[in-house]
Parts: sequence; structure tokens; C-alpha cells
Amino acid sequence: MTIERMPMAWGSRSGATVLVVCALLGGYLTADSMDVVPGMLTTAAPWPEPAPFPTAPGAVEGPELAQSVQTLPADAPMPDAADIQTLVDGVARDTRLGSRVGVVVLDSLTGEVLGSAAPDQLMIPASTQKVLTAAAALTLPELAERTLDTRAVLADNTLFLVGGGDMMLSSGVGDPAAVNGRAGLANLADQVVAHLSLAGRTEVRLAVDDTLFSGPPVAATVNPANVAAGYISNVSALGVNVGLLKDTYDDSGPRASDPAMAAAQAFAERLAERGVTVSGSVLKDKAPSSARELGSVSSAPVNDVVEFFLHTSDNTITEVVGRLVAVERDLPGTAEGATQAVTSVVQNDLDVDLAGARLADLSGLGDNSRLTPAQLAEVIRLTMDPERPMLREVAVGMPVAGLNGTLTRRFGQNVAEAGLGMVRAKTGSLPGVTALSGTVVTSDARQLVFVLMADSYTGVSLDAQAAVDQFVAKLAAYSAG
Repeated sequence: MTIERMPMAWGSRSGATVLVVCALLGGYLTADSMDVVPGMLTTAAPWPEPAPFPTAPGAVEGPELAQSVQTLPADAPMPDAADIQTLVDGVARDTRLGSRVGVVVLDSLTGEVLGSAAPDQLMIPASTQKVLTAAAALTLPELAERTLDTRAVLADNTLFLVGGGDMMLSSGVGDPAAVNGRAGLANLADQVVAHLSLAGRTEVRLAVDDTLFSGPPVAATVNPANVAAGYISNVSALGVNVGLLKDTYDDSGPRASDPAMAAAQAFAERLAERGVTVSGSVLKDKAPSSARELGSVSSAPVNDVVEFFLHTSDNTITEVVGRLVAVERDLPGTAEGATQAVTSVVQNDLDVDLAGARLADLSGLGDNSRLTPAQLAEVIRLTMDPERPMLREVAVGMPVAGLNGTLTRRFGQNVAEAGLGMVRAKTGSLPGVTALSGTVVTSDARQLVFVLMADSYTGVSLDAQAAVDQFVAKLAAYSAG
């Protein structure tokens, strides 16, 4: 598999930080005003860095980057379309990218296409496809603002651990400042034991209810080798640390074959530590509607969860959110229901023409997903539309070039340095595939939307990435004057 190694946190990369802050200070401040980069004066830590794609989960989450409320000047000079087309023609012929290259560059304010190459060619989007899942989730306001609750309910002598879609539970005490690990099973156990103690009960049976989702735990289009390699976990209605069988969230280590059962076992341990014994084996069963609730813990809001998977490119959480979109649309919480729901929301609610497109899964890891550069560019443009403020968090949730997320170690060499701090984009990598899609601010402070996909290169992946980064950096360096 093609591996983009996971970057380090800002605080440990002083050299890159100095480069961005000093060498690009003026442009950075302009970009900051449009949320293209994090606020310069914030004291909040950036998101910790993500794992490579195919995205084995690689980073623990941190506080959200501060955002400004100002905007870029509406009268910033528009690039000359002939100049941009010349840049596009150059990258489309770049031998490092192979024979199939699709590009779209458009103005984010007007939507005018400034340059393109094979814009309507169906191509493999890899992880840039996650933008569609994010947009679909945030288009549904009730889902976007919802927390995912993990509940404990009691019926007779059986305690049911009921999953609500949170696969980022902490096995211990939750962290209210985190996204991964905000809800803690120790906190839930405290609530349960408090109730049981009032009745003098020190023993229960335990069952886990993971019926929110159904069907195969991973899309049929995902190669089983990717599951075995840890690039994705079996999707479940609940899980600890995205299914990883360890306390930390990074890009290594085995995953639970049944994340819901692993979470239930951890919950049983928390109960035992508090003097309540779980008798017999943990069962799987649906909780009766008459069961009495003894406690619940809540995840971060879904819009924060979306930012997490955009920033880290986490495949599992993307698939979870896709299934939540399906449930919200009264479709089965299956892999197929999720792709159907996301496609429907993007096509019907956002009015994006997805003719010919196919989503093989929601994360881009599965085989045979296809999108055109023009389709993806339109979705990204909508995330910048002031008439659709609910999508803004998709735009600002993408990594920033040279600073964080999957772009921390990108745009750092040669001409690509012009893109440092000027680019917010979603990466995508598979064997023979590299893609980058997002926004870039020119030296004239004009924001452009760009999509670049190359799905047939045969050379070195780092060389292909360099070709992409150098093209986008040229957009960042462009001046109409």
C-alpha cells in the first residue's frame, strides 16, 4: 500500500512553524482571516497529526483550532484564466502523475472555472471522497449537532450496554476536551453502580446491544487485507478507541474483530472495579423498550466527529458517520444504506449532479469508487458558499498545508513552499492513485477551489505527491499583477 507517514504535532516541529510564521507571515495573516489557516494568535494546541492513508488511525485528537470570523476581500484580483489553464496543462502532462490526470480550478466566489483537464472523466478519488460524506452529514442539521449516546439500561437482572454510534469511547474516564475518548466507560459505570447500590445489587448479567447498524461490518468493496492491516476497523454501533486494542490512537496495532463486544468487556471490567460482578459471559441482545435507563455518556457532536475524520482521514469513523446519515434518512444502517444515503443527500439536497459517479464505500478505501474532478470541485465550492453555512465546517476542517493533519509534511520543499499555510485540502492516496482537493489562497488574496486526481501513475508515490504540491503551490504564488 502507498503510505503517507503520519506527521508530528506543531509543538514538535519548530522548524516548520518558524518557516510558516516568518517566511509567509503576511500571506498567512490574510489567509487566517478567511479560516484558510488557524488563527495566528490562538493559544489552543492544533489537532494532533493523522495517520497515513490508507488511513490507519494515527492521531489522537486535540482541541479545535481557533477560527476567525473575517473574510477575504471580495475585490481581490481574479486570476487570468489563460494563466491558470497554462498551469493546469503543465501538471496534466507531468510524467510523475501518469497518463490519467484530472484537474479543475475555479474561483470560490463566482464559481467560474479558470482551468481544467479532463474535468468530466470518472476517476478514483481515494480519500478525497470523504468530503462527500462530510458534506452529507453536515447538510442534515439535526444530525450535525447531535451527540452519540452510549446508554446502560436494566431489564430484570440484565444490564444492556446500548450503542448509539460512538466508536470513540474511552475504556476509562472520558475527556471532555477530546473527540476520541470524550465519553468514558468508567463514567458510565459510576452512574450504573450508583443506581445498583441503592437496591443493594452487586451482580448483573451483561448484554451489548449493537443493533443500530446492521449488515457486514465493512463494505464488501474493501479488500480484506486492508482490514487485516489495520487501515479500517469493523464498523459497530459502539467501540473503544476506534476498535484499536490499545489505549493510544495511532497507526499501528491490532483491532478488535468485534468492537462492540470488546467495549462490553471493558465495561464489565469497570463495573468489577466498582464492586459489581458480571455473571456469566457477555451476551449480544437487543434491549427491550421497557428497560430502565441507569446512565448514559455522550460523544462530541457529530460536526466535531466530521472534523476529526477530515483531519485524520480516519476510514472507520467516516464509515460510521455515513451509516448515521443512512439512519437519519430512515435507511438501513448498513454499508449499502450509507452509500445510498450520502449519494442522495449530495445529489438531491445539495443539488450536485453525480451522474455516472459511484461510491463503493464512504471512505474511499474500497475498490471502484468513481467521481469526476468537476463533481468533487462542486461539492468543495458549496462548502465555501455563504448561503450554506452548515457546510463551512467541512472547509475549515480540512488539514492546512505544512501545519497539521495529513498535510503536515507536505508543501515543504522547493516551489511547493509557496503553499505553506495557504492551502486547506483533503488528501487521497492508494496504490497508483494520488489526489488533493480543497482551497488555496493566491498571493492576491483570492481564494480558489482546486481538485487534482491522478489514478494511473506507476512511479514513486512521493514524486507524484511532489508534482501535485508544486502545482498547488504555483496557484498560491500566482499574482494577477
